[in-house]
Amino acid sequence: MMRYLAALAVLVGFAIMPEVIGEYYVEIMILFMINLILASSFRLITTCGDWSLSHVVFMGVGAYATALLAKFLGWPFWGTVLLGGMASAVIGLAVVFPLLRTKGFGFFIGSFALGEFVRLIWVKFHFPFGGPRGMIGIPSIELSDIDFYEAIPYYYLVLLFTIACLAILYRIDLSRTGKVLKAIYADEDLSRCIGINVARYRAMAFSVSAFFAGIAGVLLAHRLGAIDPKNFDVNTMVYLVIWVVVGGVGSFWGPLIGVAVMMLVGEAARPLAEWRPLLFGGILIVFLTLLPGGLDSLMSKVREMLDKRTADGTEKI
Repeated sequence: MMRYLAALAVLVGFAIMPEVIGEYYVEIMILFMINLILASSFRLITTCGDWSLSHVVFMGVGAYATALLAKFLGWPFWGTVLLGGMASAVIGLAVVFPLLRTKGFGFFIGSFALGEFVRLIWVKFHFPFGGPRGMIGIPSIELSDIDFYEAIPYYYLVLLFTIACLAILYRIDLSRTGKVLKAIYADEDLSRCIGINVARYRAMAFSVSAFFAGIAGVLLAHRLGAIDPKNFDVNTMVYLVIWVVVGGVGSFWGPLIGVAVMMLVGEAARPLAEWRPLLFGGILIVFLTLLPGGLDSLMSKVREMLDKRTADGTEKI
């Protein structure tokens, strides 16, 4: 019951937030929610033990897909958003297929190489992708008299998509599929022995996660009105890995915590300018060595300690 009340309180907080913060912070919150979708979808891959260095590329696939459909074919946002996600899922399936025989470091580096191949296509081909300068003039979203060019209407649109995407990913995490992915992570050989098609489930997790990354890319492209291929390079991918490592992948909420904490740190460290990557690198090293389970595992340990103290106190009484 308390969990549902907490979730309701968070939703109410997000709903009234644009009314109490400035426009600059509304823009930050839009980016924050897009990053929540990106990080949560990335966790889906990690549940079966795979870590990818190409996830932000699938975000780029969604962004370019919606931009091409909207700019050259005149398709509205409502027709491109799902196609952007589907394009990312298809490219994700093509990328993961040759990697299914690899694990660990091999999968990690292989995903980077194939993802970078996709990104370099955008950079090298000026038509239709705009080359290294990217694409500009992406049409804004149209719906009745609502002006989605303004920050607040777009905030509520992204909020709805974020709720929907996180709800679906959460259901997947609790479903039989989610349990199978975790079983593969726990013992891949045993999973094969009991009849689980490991390759199929790994490919499915990768493709579904790419779909939601594509949705995040669609939302980002229509907010910025332009696409820069540098937004989907390895530097952005490293930030995503830091968010997930800091939050932890032990539960669904870990990456969400990581995004919130690291975006706050990023805003606070803005005066450091070019020194910020050094700060983030230091944070990553600290968490990998001292708290590999992330903040989520720390919170679990605190809850266990509190429960133990409560139980001890009850026994004494």
